[in-house]
Amino acid sequence: MRDRPLTRQGNIWEIREAARRRLPSPLFDFMEGGAEDEWTLKRNVSAYDRWNLLPRTLVDVAKIDTTTSFLGHKIDWPVMLGPTGMSRVFHNDGELAIARAAAKAGTIYTLSTMSSFSMEEVAAATPAPKWFQVYCFRDRELTREFLSRAKAAGYTGLVVTVDVPVPANRERDRRSGMTIPPKLTLSSMTKFAQRPGWVIDYLTSKPPILANVVHKTTTGSVGATSLTNYIHNQFDPSVTWKEVEWMVGEWKGPLIIKGILHPDDARNAHAIGAKSVIISNHGGRQLDAASSSLDALPRIADAVGNDIELLLDGGIRRGTHVLKALALGAKACLIGRAYLYGLCAGGEAGVGRSLAVLRQEIARDMALIGAQTIDGITKDKVGRVD
Repeated sequence: MRDRPLTRQGNIWEIREAARRRLPSPLFDFMEGGAEDEWTLKRNVSAYDRWNLLPRTLVDVAKIDTTTSFLGHKIDWPVMLGPTGMSRVFHNDGELAIARAAAKAGTIYTLSTMSSFSMEEVAAATPAPKWFQVYCFRDRELTREFLSRAKAAGYTGLVVTVDVPVPANRERDRRSGMTIPPKLTLSSMTKFAQRPGWVIDYLTSKPPILANVVHKTTTGSVGATSLTNYIHNQFDPSVTWKEVEWMVGEWKGPLIIKGILHPDDARNAHAIGAKSVIISNHGGRQLDAASSSLDALPRIADAVGNDIELLLDGGIRRGTHVLKALALGAKACLIGRAYLYGLCAGGEAGVGRSLAVLRQEIARDMALIGAQTIDGITKDKVGRVD
């Protein structure tokens, strides 16, 4: 497709609106929605409103340095790109566009197991550092294979997602009839027909598949639906800390556990040798009524201190959100929907635009709170509204 530059969009919310205008409503709702009543989904964003920033004045902020480091990687600013699955349903270039935009922005991209380009294809797209996200599957040999392939392809970090023992109840998708991959049925045709640009691109492109597991299906059953069913059947509700500790030994590199909300689980992660945890509720897409990520952060930071480096994802739409998370103990943040909006609206350039506006906000907000460097974003610069 021919992508339009998003020069008129000056923040993530405006880029979101551009994405909404391009995507058929069932697909936009799939990206935007959460579990059940979507309380946690909403809370992920609104939780930032419960914290004030307390700026320090008369500080020399003529030069702002947004660089930081995480697990040995120097990154240009404290935001990384989290894993999102089947990105080609949003734009034909999918994960390749995201990886290239992240590299240009000087940060790390985490590729999902559920990606629509293989880990090898994405690794070849850019030499910039990348992480690979994986689950501990029923088929331990498949898990072992993924770790081996990721290591061979040059991924420098392994992100193990632990908050999906069973698939979630996403009622918005049931109401809209949305499936992955999308099916253009008689009942959904009207909604899809309202976005002819997306439909033409989708129908004239190679159908998206779960590229990392395409070899696991039998001949003649390689469709995306059968692959999705295969991977869903691999989720293992019996997985415990023992299995994740086994993955630490298998990977023999930095391993990050994603999906932590309780302080004791952060302690357990450190005990088995994980180098970091991502405080996350899966973007509000798993357990509804779970704590927002930001609400969970202070307790976890108090519990683990400097023993393990903390990341946070969930609800980040503004530079001030990132500053609040850093002040409360996160080393850096991850975004998902914020960059997907850009992908939907403008491909690689759209992702780049999402990253650029967020990075500009962070630098400006650092100057406004009197922080010359990332280390200067300290706990004394935030306060509870109540």
